[in-house]
Amino acid sequence: MLSMIGLLGGLILLILLTMKGMNLLIVGPLCALFVAVLSGIPLFPQLAGEGEVNYFTGYMEGFTGFIASWYFMFLLGAIFGKVMEKSGAADAVSNWIVGKLGIKKAVFAIVLACAVLTYGGVSLFVVAFSVYPMAVSLFKKADLPRRFIPAALAFGSVTFTMTSAGSPEIQNWIPIEYLGTSPYAGWEVSIIVALFMMISGYVLLKLMINRAVNNGETFEVREDDPEETDRELPNPFLSLIPLLVVLGFSFSFHDSLKESALIIALSGGVIATIIINKKYFTSFGKAFSEGTMGALVAIGNTAAVVGFGGVAKVVPAFQVAVDTMTSLPGSPLIGAAIAVSVIAGMTGSASGGQVIALPLIAPHYIDMGVNPEALHRVVAISSGAIDSLPHNGYVVTNIRAICGETHAAAYLPVAILTVLLPLIGLVLAIVLFSFGLGIQ
Repeated sequence: MLSMIGLLGGLILLILLTMKGMNLLIVGPLCALFVAVLSGIPLFPQLAGEGEVNYFTGYMEGFTGFIASWYFMFLLGAIFGKVMEKSGAADAVSNWIVGKLGIKKAVFAIVLACAVLTYGGVSLFVVAFSVYPMAVSLFKKADLPRRFIPAALAFGSVTFTMTSAGSPEIQNWIPIEYLGTSPYAGWEVSIIVALFMMISGYVLLKLMINRAVNNGETFEVREDDPEETDRELPNPFLSLIPLLVVLGFSFSFHDSLKESALIIALSGGVIATIIINKKYFTSFGKAFSEGTMGALVAIGNTAAVVGFGGVAKVVPAFQVAVDTMTSLPGSPLIGAAIAVSVIAGMTGSASGGQVIALPLIAPHYIDMGVNPEALHRVVAISSGAIDSLPHNGYVVTNIRAICGETHAAAYLPVAILTVLLPLIGLVLAIVLFSFGLGIQ
């Protein structure tokens, strides 16, 4: 009982303190400590028996494991975003978009850029770093409230692309190992759900922004924004080449190198930006320095939350919650969706929710005769819903580290588009599968 109180209390505390804007490097281990103490877990390895879990090891394994896996991607992604900004490439592209599509299409351009990069295999975190400079430029020209930039980036990255059939993101690939399916599993239903989320989400985003504008909100200039100058900008078409390099390399090497393909792709993007726009740079050193510092802040904040998940998943209450979720009565697809969604929410990770839940639910439901393709798509979509609570690593990095916003100002639009909308899409998918669509 105390363990469950500790798990739920620690999660609620983490969410509340994150919303208050407290430093995650303090909040993460503090909330994990709360969970560990109420669960009776030893604090240090010296106090634990052989093979017994402890707070310090559990937290640091989660913290350092994330950094070990993602440091180079964060570093290169942040540097790529900065060289695009400092070379004027981001402004060049945004000016061209405004000139051709009109300022009213600024939000559409940001969502489209994120969607193309995400579906092309670029990591969600890297997409946010890469598109942010262009988003700031477009929002400034359109005089739109910048607190909606995180929502625009998230909507184009973690909704209708991340969990759709054919997506190279890991959230669509993890179920393959456990279900023997393909990345195109349930593609008929996936297309319908993706179109629903894409159209309705864009309408919702525009409505929220228009309402804020009508209430008098405008773009707020900050000291660290790129300076407005009359300097000559590079050719917009040439400025797009680095983005195409990232997309092309990521797609080409994804099957052989998986996430490591991003190291090659982002390195190529940085080099391409420097070569193509060399004469437009004001300072190479400043771009690399600011990008590096941004990467350290971003990965530190995210790792702090992942460390919390590392402790949460080893306490007794977590296994009780998993067992309860995986034995729910009713439609197997509903049970699977709830199990993956709740676990993803607890750990603040879509992929984490799948990795924990699938070894338990996959054999059970396959033995029951559940269609593997339907199960694959439901698991993928459900993992990308409640995972986007305030403590989610991507949400924290996007809002706080990349966009420099507060949860109080920016999280509600993000929640509507990345929690509520995918949940409705999940219900739609289950209904369509229940009627036999997409099931051979």
